[in-house]
Order: sequence, then C-alpha cells, then structure tokens
Amino acid sequence: MRHEGRTAVITGAAAGIGRTYALRLAGEGAAVAVLDRADGTSVVKEILDAGGRATAVQADLTDPASVAAAQEEIAEQFGAADILVNNAGIYPNQPFESITFEQWRAVFTLNVDALFHTAKVFVPGMRERGWGRIVNMTSNSVALVIPGFTHYVASKMAAIGLTRGLATELADAGITVNAIAPSLVRTATTEAGPAELFEAVPQMQAIRRVQVPEDLTGMLSFLVSDDAAFITGQTMYVDGGLVRS
Repeated sequence: MRHEGRTAVITGAAAGIGRTYALRLAGEGAAVAVLDRADGTSVVKEILDAGGRATAVQADLTDPASVAAAQEEIAEQFGAADILVNNAGIYPNQPFESITFEQWRAVFTLNVDALFHTAKVFVPGMRERGWGRIVNMTSNSVALVIPGFTHYVASKMAAIGLTRGLATELADAGITVNAIAPSLVRTATTEAGPAELFEAVPQMQAIRRVQVPEDLTGMLSFLVSDDAAFITGQTMYVDGGLVRS
C-alpha cells in the first residue's frame, strides 16, 4: 500500500496501458481518477470490486476548459491530485509526404498540448502541499525511429522536452517530473496497426518478446513513490533493452 492516502489522475485510463496503470496504483492504495474521453466506468468497477477507490471523469484533454472542469470534479471527490500520469496519446502510421498539417497538429494537440493543459490545472494543488509526482508517457522511438511515424516521434520528443522543463521549474515545490519510454506494447489499439511490427520490434530488443502493459507498472509505481524523491527530469526506457544507453 505504498500509495495509500494519495490521489492519482491517469489520462487515457479507460483501456490499454492506462487501465493497467489505474489497477496497479489503486491496488497499492491510491484513489484513482480515470480521466478519459471514453467511458472509464468499467475500470472503476474493477477497482471498486477489489475494495479500492476510483472515479471516472470524461473530458476532452485537448480543450483547456474541459480539463479544468475535470480537475474541479476530481477535487470535489478526492481533493487535490498528488500524482498525474499523462498516458493518453495517438500514434498514426503514415508516410511523411502524406501527412497534412491538420493531421500533424492532431498528433501534437493530444500528445503534447494535453500535457500542458493537465499540468496547468493539477500542479497548483501539488505546489500548495509541497509534494507531487508527474509521469509523462513518451516512446523509445525517439531513439530508434521507424518509418511512418515522423509526427508521432516529433511529438514524443517534445514530451521529453516538457518533462525536463517542468522538472527544472517545479523541483523547489517538491514535485518530480519524469517520463517513461516503452517499446511497442501489445494493446487492442496497437494490434490494429501493422502486424509485422510485432514480429520485427521484439527481435531488436535484448528481451525478445512482445511487451505488455504490465511490464510498465513497476516503473510507474516506483516513480510516483517516495522512493524516487531524488529522481527528476529523466526518461526511463522500459523497453526490453531495445535502447541500451
């Protein structure tokens, strides 16, 4: 119960990696807010049935007003957030020359701008209490680019820049900010993409199997705990040894 007494907000937690994060932190005592554009009640039911605390809040993460309203709703139920996990994102696959500016902006609006919006509304509560943990999801593709993902890779590199900037500015308030960079993770969404990636990517890893969401939960739990109090501004590659730095 290392997170007992904490409130965690996890974006994109209605399914996939975010769902697994929500179950892990709730299982370790945190009250979890499932913040998603989709309906997260099924995840909340799992947590409640297991004796945990959770709520589902629907919001458009690309809309500052919607994010602000979500923050108020969460605060009414659980108080100010201690932990913010920016997990929501999109990863379209298309050649650069076919990408329109609208498509480019759509990727950045969710993968980067949404991180700004959530930080703006949840950081004040963390600063007031002198403690906070922010974890942004990036990708190991920033170190090993696969063709067809230029806009995605650019957005994930921007997320690392935001992580480092926030870590520098918020350290005096007891807030740490780090990023997790996974490999290709098997979820319902990624399985809809090119099947050959699930054959090719694991062969480049030291651990030659397809990554699953549960592979990421240990790092998340550590980074949002007191054990990681002296770690900030870092990008943690949890990718089976694909990136070896």
